[in-house]
Formats: sequence, structure tokens, C-alpha cells
Amino acid sequence: MKNDGASIDADHLKRLAQIGVALSAEKDIDRLLEKILTEVRIITRADGGTLYLMSDDGSELEFAFVQNESLALNMNAAEGEMTWPPVPLTHPDGSPNHANVSAYVAITGRPVNISDVYATQNFNCEGPRLFDQKTGYHSQSMLVVPMRNHENDIIGVLQLVNAREPESGLVIPFSPECEGMALSLASQAAVSLTNNLLIGQLENLLDAFIQTIAVAIDEKSPYTGGHVRRVANLTMSIAEKINDCQEGQFAQIHFSSDELKELRMAAWLHDIGKITTPDHVVDKSTKLEKVYDRMEEIKTRFEMLKRECQRAVKDAQKKADAETLRKAEREIHTLNEECEFLVKLNDGSEIVSDEMSERIRKIARRKWRTSTQDLPLLTQDEIYNLSIPCGTLNDEERDIINNHAIVTYKMLSRLPFPRKLRRIAEYASAHHEKLDGSGYPSGLKGEQLSLQSR
Repeated sequence: MKNDGASIDADHLKRLAQIGVALSAEKDIDRLLEKILTEVRIITRADGGTLYLMSDDGSELEFAFVQNESLALNMNAAEGEMTWPPVPLTHPDGSPNHANVSAYVAITGRPVNISDVYATQNFNCEGPRLFDQKTGYHSQSMLVVPMRNHENDIIGVLQLVNAREPESGLVIPFSPECEGMALSLASQAAVSLTNNLLIGQLENLLDAFIQTIAVAIDEKSPYTGGHVRRVANLTMSIAEKINDCQEGQFAQIHFSSDELKELRMAAWLHDIGKITTPDHVVDKSTKLEKVYDRMEEIKTRFEMLKRECQRAVKDAQKKADAETLRKAEREIHTLNEECEFLVKLNDGSEIVSDEMSERIRKIARRKWRTSTQDLPLLTQDEIYNLSIPCGTLNDEERDIINNHAIVTYKMLSRLPFPRKLRRIAEYASAHHEKLDGSGYPSGLKGEQLSLQSR
């Protein structure tokens, strides 16, 4: 079929439907933009084209993609291939920029079809003319259409140049059929682009919210500052190295972009259960610490016992009782040693042996007197905590800490993550499992854990 304008036949109508499906399926923004411009050029038989996107503040059009088949151009602004200035929608005095054809279309929403950019009196076509001077190209026919999304907002503009007659390749004007198809395709493209942008914005919002929660968890304790971020960074470094493996046990394993995203979110959320963990347990730096370190109370009791000995020393000195004096001085020395022993045990840096545990119980049998009664030097709770074999947490406190993994699963499993993120709760809650099955909360072994969890 041949006429005096670029026409669209039945094959192009079928192609238009196929393009709509393809645009809906594309998830990468840059590839989507390129595909939009490529497909609208093909269906209108345009030799070249430019895709502009509206700036965030709606004040200008920004170059996104430029293509020209004759010049073999395929330039992407996102990759830094273009440094062209944006097209302002208003003049410095605030009046609308109707002189620039692309700005006019963005402002009014009306398409513009120009037979010859060098002959038109309606618009300032300085841009195409400067392009021609620099490249040796000759722009002639031009079609500019708005990209309207589902809310009827103009989010961009498609500018097409030089429609070609299919058989001869001669440059011809864009036909009314071309204009209609370009408008239809531009609308489909705008909806697909808006959906992609909205999905991206929602994912960015979710990422930011997750990282904000992680920061809040890290801020709970001065001892774990930056922990969640380090775990997330290390997790992704390992995953990327696995993806790079060309040989060995990981050569056949490759995480998709969605799987990497799922893993990254799980890493950022792995300690979310600590929101419910009491601060005094998370921050317990000594064995006797609760809201405060009870070691200070024990030191006070020792001081009271030493004062009794010091009074005995003074009495013995007055009476010249050498034996009593020696006993009192030895007792003061013993009390100092015992107090230092308990202070050292309290910091949790030593492994407590059976002999140490027995010494704790022996010290506890000492009596100190309040204003009304005699009491053991150490309470049963103090004996229990000072006898912790390693570290500063007793069994009950360790259970509270370990429970954060269970809480992590409970919290995350309630969230309606999309299908591609459905295993976040599983990965995040398994971070304390061990390959030999000695971890928690479920005691899973290596073969029971997914690679992402490991």
C-alpha cells in the first residue's frame, strides 16, 4: 500500500496490540523507555525520535532517549550519554513556552504534526536545525505527541522526525493515521511507565522504611551500633560473589535480581524482633546489671564488713592485743581479695570454673548486718548471676535474647509481602541457626536451611 503520507496497515494494528503487552511486561525503566521510543518509531516509520520526561516539579522536559536510524544514534540520558539542557515550559517572565513545539505539546496536551520544520511559521524549530548543522542530518517532517497516563496527567512527550515511505524510503509527512496510532501508543506507554515508576517508588519507600527500622534497632544499644547495616552489606557481598562463581559448588547457582532484593530486605530485617527485647537485657554489660549494676551494692556490704574489722584494729591497738590485731588485718586483706574477685567475675570476661563457683558460695555465706538483722553477703540471685559460666547473660536472659528470632518470624510472617518477597520471614528469622544444628530458634541443620538463610 502506498500513498502521500506514512500509513498504518492491518499488520501495524496487530503490532500495536503486541507492543502494549510487551510494554506491560517490561520492568526495567531504562529498557522500557528505549522500547517505547523504538516501537513508536517503527509503527510510524519515523527515522528518528526523542523521548522527553516531565521533571519532578513539572517545570521542564528532560531528555530521556534519542534515536536516529540514519545516524545510528541510540542515546540514553541515564547513562550520561547526553548533556543537552532540558526544555523549559515557561519563559523567564513566567509566560508559557509555546514557541518550542515539545513544550507546547506538554503544556496544551495537543499533538503537533509538521510537514517541514524549515517551513513552519508556528513554532521555533531551532533545536532540530542546530542538530542538523552539527550532524549533517536533514530534519523535515515532525510529529510530537503527549504521553498521558491513566490520570490524564502528561508525564512526557514523544517527538518523531522524518516519516519514511516504506518502499522508496523518501521522507514524507506523518499521516493522520500515524498521528492516531502514535497517540494511542503514547498513551499505552505512559500508563506502563507510570506503573513502573509507581512500583519503583513504592519499593524505594519500603526499602527506606525497612532501613529506618534497622537504624532504630541499632540505636537501642551502644554495643550493636551499625550491626544491621554491616550484616546487610556482608550478606549482599557474599551473594554477589556466589553469582560471580564460574567453578566449584556455586557455579550453577545464580540469584536473580528479585532474589537479591528479597535477600537484602531479609538481611535488613533480621533483628526486627529485638524491638520487643528489654533494653537492660540487650545492654547487659555485667553479670549483676539490671537497670543498674548491683555490684555497687555488694561493694557497700564489703565496706561495712571492713569497717567492723577496722574498729577491731583500733580496739586491738588500744589494748595492745597483737593476736586480735593480726586477725583483723588478715580479715581486711581477705575481704579486699574477695571483693576484687567478685568485681572481676562480674564483667563476664572469664570462664567460671567449679572452684570459682565454690568460692562464690563460700563468700556468700558471710553475714553482714543491717539495722535490724543479719543477712547473707550475697543473695541467691546474685550467686546465680555471678556463677554464669561465660559472658554476662543467665539462662533466662539468654532465652529472652534468643526469642528475638522467633519474634522476627512472627512479625514478618504477618506482613503481606508480594510473591517475589514471600520468603523474607524465613531468611530473616534463621540468622542464628548453625550448620551443625546447635543454633536457634529451631535447631535446623545445614541441609535444612536454604542457601539464602545460610
